[in-house]
Order: sequence, then structure tokens, then C-alpha cells
Amino acid sequence: MEMGNQHPSISRLQEIQKEVKSIEQQVLGFSGLSDDKNYKKLERILTKQLFEIDSVDTEGKGDIQQARKRAAQETERLLKELEQNANHPHRLEIQNIFEEAQALVKEKVVPFYSGGNCVTDEFEEGIQDVILRLTHVKTGGKVSLRKARYHTLTKICAVQEIIENCMKKQPSLPLSEDAHPSVAKINSVMCEVNKTRGTLIALLMGVNNKETCRHLSCVLSGLMADLDALDVCGRTEIRNYRKEVVEDINQLLRYLDLEEEADTTYAFDLGQNHSILKIEKVLKRMREIKTELLQAQNPPELYLSAKTELQGLIGQLDEVSLEKNPCIREARRRAVIEVQTLITYIDLKEALEKRKLLACEEHPSHKAVWDVLGNLSEIQGEVLSFDGNRTDKNYIRLEELLTKQLLTLDAVDPQGEEKCKAARKQAVKLAQNILSYLDLKSDEWEY
Repeated sequence: MEMGNQHPSISRLQEIQKEVKSIEQQVLGFSGLSDDKNYKKLERILTKQLFEIDSVDTEGKGDIQQARKRAAQETERLLKELEQNANHPHRLEIQNIFEEAQALVKEKVVPFYSGGNCVTDEFEEGIQDVILRLTHVKTGGKVSLRKARYHTLTKICAVQEIIENCMKKQPSLPLSEDAHPSVAKINSVMCEVNKTRGTLIALLMGVNNKETCRHLSCVLSGLMADLDALDVCGRTEIRNYRKEVVEDINQLLRYLDLEEEADTTYAFDLGQNHSILKIEKVLKRMREIKTELLQAQNPPELYLSAKTELQGLIGQLDEVSLEKNPCIREARRRAVIEVQTLITYIDLKEALEKRKLLACEEHPSHKAVWDVLGNLSEIQGEVLSFDGNRTDKNYIRLEELLTKQLLTLDAVDPQGEEKCKAARKQAVKLAQNILSYLDLKSDEWEY
């Protein structure tokens, strides 16, 4: 039909669909929980549109009935997507881990800013464990989960950084008030900044419902104005002191932007991150070298050049910027393990080749260890080629083979031979490393 001659009910349905379409990206990218204000707002809008669709009079006409049905299905799809985003098992896992971090902050950090002794090693270890577990939450490439994981990590890492910076700076502050009248005011501002630091941590972690980002920003801006108004009379040490406190305030103001940044940034999408692209480039080359080695007719000819290039790849990974992002750190760690595992594979192959050339008597226990190392070399080649998950039959088979080699090593009696003891210990470590690498390859982690 011409638009001008279109039935009013069809026109109304198209208007409703346009309104629904306008919030589709908000729904697909929603990373909160079902009790969030934004969830309720989006749910209310979509429910209202469903009522609007239902109120459209079809006049018994088939084309209008079909159009209304399609509009209702699309709106219901978005409502279902919204609900799934908020209640996805991995989204709830992220929230549970975040609540553990909240409990740590309440117990260990808030008392510190209220006059407690210090932030304990227990807190630092606890937060590090939380960060590590968050980086391992699977997102399956789902935007809402990636955003939720990124925003949660950003807040927890900010708290970690605030505390670390505070602990580093404490010994040099404050200056003696006898140095200059302005010092008393700077000391006073610094004390307020320290209190605000504790408030900011509580705010970021959601353990302070009485404070808002806007009010805290006004407080910090006011402290900044107080410092700007001071006359330091050209005294370098006092000017530097003031500068240090100003830098502290500016840093805290940047942390306050995290909540707003969380809804606007695409930093959660690491697929196009410069550091991740460098890591992927290294991994691509490593896989090419691995394929060449595993498929070569005469592998020993490639060992030297392959090891040299792989060492160079390790150097490239060392230069990757982590950008204070735990997911990038984890991606780099895993890439280093991938490259080092291939180097270890070549080292073992070379050692086995050299041993063939040696025709000398050796202790039976030592020979038993070398037999196991030969088996481990073959299994490691299979593990390097493995590309599956932990439910695959091949994974189970490889795991059983490695466990069998560990049991064989356990049964080797060195009979007091130190050389044999050391060889067995190295072989056990190698078998365990191959097992760990198999686990790493099959845990379906993604950034």
C-alpha cells in the first residue's frame, strides 16, 4: 500500500515497533540485575508497548492481525532478552563474587579509614583472588556479560589501586605546620581527602547508600578550590606538597567517573584492544610454528630456528601493555604458557635425540625415567594438537595417559641415586605441567 493509503491500525503498529526498536540496543546491552532502576524502566516501557499493541483494533482483517502478532512477538522477545540478561547464571556468578568483595571492603577497608590500624595482607590476597575469579567468568561473547564483568572488575581494581596508592604515599605526608602557615590548611585538606578516599571506596563497592557520586565530586572540587586559594609564596617544598594533594584529588575525581563511563565505554569489548591484538598476533605465529613442527618430515632440522623465534615471541609478549586490565593480564599469561609449552616440547625432543646417540651403561631406574619421558613427549605432541573441551573423549583419554605416567614415575625406585632422583623429579614436574596445560586449553576461557 501507499503510505498515504495505509490503514491507521498498521500505521499505529509501525509507530509502536519504531519505539520498541529505539531501546533494543539498551536491552541487548543491559548488564545489571532485575532490581536495578534501569531494568524496571526498560521493563515498564516494553510492557506498556505490549498493552498498546494489544489495544490496536484489527477489525478482523488478516493482514492487521498478522502485523499485530509480529509486533507483539518482537516486543516479547526483547522482554525475554532483558530478563535473561539480568538472571543469566554467569551474571549471578559475577554478582556473587562482587558481594564477596563488598564483604571484604566492609570488614577490612572501611574500618581502616575510620581510624583502624592498616589494610591487612588478608584483604590484598582476598581481592586478588576475587579479581582472578572474575577474569575466569565465561561470557560466551555475550555483550551484557562482558559489560557486567568489565564494570565489576573496573570498580574492584580501582579500589585496589586507591588503597595501594594511599599506602605508598603515607610515609612522606604531612609536612610540619611550622614550615609555613599554608601547611596547616594543606594538612587539613589532606585529612579530608583521606576521609573522602574511604567514602569513595565504600561508594564504588556499593556499601555506602548515604553518599552519591555528585555530592562527593562537589566535596572534592571544594577542597581543590581551597588549595588553589592558598598563597605558598614561592616555597618549592610547600608548592610540591600542595601539588601532591591536588594530584590525589584529581585521581579520586577520575575514579568518580567510573559509574558514568560504565554505560558509555566500549572498553569491555577487548576484541579490538591493541594489547589483545598483539597477543593474538603472537599466538597466530606460535600456532604456525607448532603446525610446522608437528607435520615436519624431519623435525630436528627445525628445532633451532623454531626455538629462537619462540623466544622472540616471549619477548614480544613481555612488551604487551596490560592497561591495568586483569583480562589482558590473563590473556598474556596464557599466551606465555602456550609459547613456553612449545619450547619445552622442543627441548624434550632434543634431549631424547641426543640420548639416542649415547651408547653407555645407565642405572635401571634412570632408564625407566627416560622411558617415561619418551612417552610424555608423544603425549605432549597430542596435547599440543588437542582442540576441545573437558567433555571430549580425547581429553579424558589424554588425562588418563598422563595420570598413568605419573603413577609409573611414582613406582620408580631411585635406590639412592641422586641423578635418578633429580631426573624423576623433573619428569614428574613435566607431566604435571602438561596436565595443567591440557586443563588450560580446555577451559573455554575468553576475554
